[in-house]
Amino acid sequence: MNIKEAKEELKNIVLAYLAKDETGMPRISEEHRRPVLLMGPPGIGKTAIMEQIAKELKINLVSYTITHHTRQSAIGLPGIVHRSFDGVDYAVTEYTMSEIIASVYEQIERSGVKEGILFLDEINCVSETLAPTMLQFLQYKTFGTHKVPDGFIIVTAGNPPEYNQSVREFDIVTLDRLRRIDIDADYNAFREYAFRAKVHGSIMAYLEIRKDRFYKVEADTDRKRFVTARGWEDLSEAIKTYEALKLPVSKELMSQYLQDEEIASDFAVYYELYRKYESFYRIPEILSGEAWIDDSLRHAPFDEKLSLIGLLIDALNAEFRDYRDRQALGEGLLEVLKEYAAELKKLRSAGKDAAAADVLHDIIAAKAAERERLKNAGMLTREAEADLLRMEKSLSKLHTELLEKGLGGSAGEAFAYAKEWFNAIEEARQEAIKTTDEHLTNAFKALNQTFPQGQEMVIFLSELNAGYYSLKFVNECGNETYFHYNKLLLLKDRSDSLRQDILRLTEGI
Repeated sequence: MNIKEAKEELKNIVLAYLAKDETGMPRISEEHRRPVLLMGPPGIGKTAIMEQIAKELKINLVSYTITHHTRQSAIGLPGIVHRSFDGVDYAVTEYTMSEIIASVYEQIERSGVKEGILFLDEINCVSETLAPTMLQFLQYKTFGTHKVPDGFIIVTAGNPPEYNQSVREFDIVTLDRLRRIDIDADYNAFREYAFRAKVHGSIMAYLEIRKDRFYKVEADTDRKRFVTARGWEDLSEAIKTYEALKLPVSKELMSQYLQDEEIASDFAVYYELYRKYESFYRIPEILSGEAWIDDSLRHAPFDEKLSLIGLLIDALNAEFRDYRDRQALGEGLLEVLKEYAAELKKLRSAGKDAAAADVLHDIIAAKAAERERLKNAGMLTREAEADLLRMEKSLSKLHTELLEKGLGGSAGEAFAYAKEWFNAIEEARQEAIKTTDEHLTNAFKALNQTFPQGQEMVIFLSELNAGYYSLKFVNECGNETYFHYNKLLLLKDRSDSLRQDILRLTEGI
């Protein structure tokens, strides 16, 4: 299965293992809660989906690459204690708590959540001295004499032997105690994830053209050559940062993440073309309706047409993400203003009407402290953390304005200003929705004018339908042009399907 399917399967396993019956007992007893073994090539996102599942289910994640551990750090250090048996004193060896088990308890204390996932990567690549300990762990869920806490699900991952010479094959006795999930590299699964992860537009456009270069792992006598999903995503972050800092994006940069000379060179050339296309085709003017697509593109190579579509999608996705961010900010601010109103009401009832700005300051401080707690406990996604930071920044601006306008004392005046301030933010959000709607419509019109009834429109729609942020926008805000062309696409697909059915029937006559 692909990484997306594996994530859903694993999420269901965790939910089932954590489920309780009406008496509060686990529906699947401890002895039947088999550890999971994810088996797949390196760099396809096995660790990433563990982080996603933990954050989506709001449970803990404790992650280790087990090849970094020795037998001592895994099971603990020995010590001598004295015990009495049948009236005779004996010196007995007793082990300290495993570093791994101790980390689980520490995470429970940090988060206040007792459920979680213990994820051990490269489980089938451990050293010879650690191998018996790992087999004991998989069979009995213990390191030495210390057991994994009841609320934690054990998930492990490994690489097939063709990718790692250190792989140790598990015997049937061990495999019979595991739930094995085999994962393959799949571009379509990565594509869906990449849109939400905001992978750079040049990478997405390039991989649409060269899907065969999404994942590659080869080894010969000279060196290992590999390109992975992890490499593309990390390269995306580097490119976006280099561009923001106006640093040169060179082939050398590509080669540091794409460790295959041919692919790195090819993408470096494409990246330069992508930037030239962006300037030549005047994407902002097309979206604003001030320019059309150059007619010469009708006869251009198909790769260039795909690049244009990628540029349009990339620009629109920035607006779709902005819509989502503004929506999250508005919802967060509204909840805080409700809390602010309740606190001000308490103040007025107590006859303390002169500390309105201080109340807001305390709320901001409490929100920041809670964000730090969740972050330190590993319970925040990057997107959720960014939402909270944007909200705190906006509230701090409101606090500053209250003080500058001399409204920090009166609760009534302070809250009246806060309402006007929030309404201005909401009006700007509505205006941004209108602009994005117009830009999406203009993109459809430009494509239809240049490629009437061409497959370019189908590709453009497919890209929109694959994106989380684009679908969120059109589903919540609507766009008549999108629905019009999407309906035509569905009718065409249905017509093609009926035509094929008719052909199959007539062949049998």
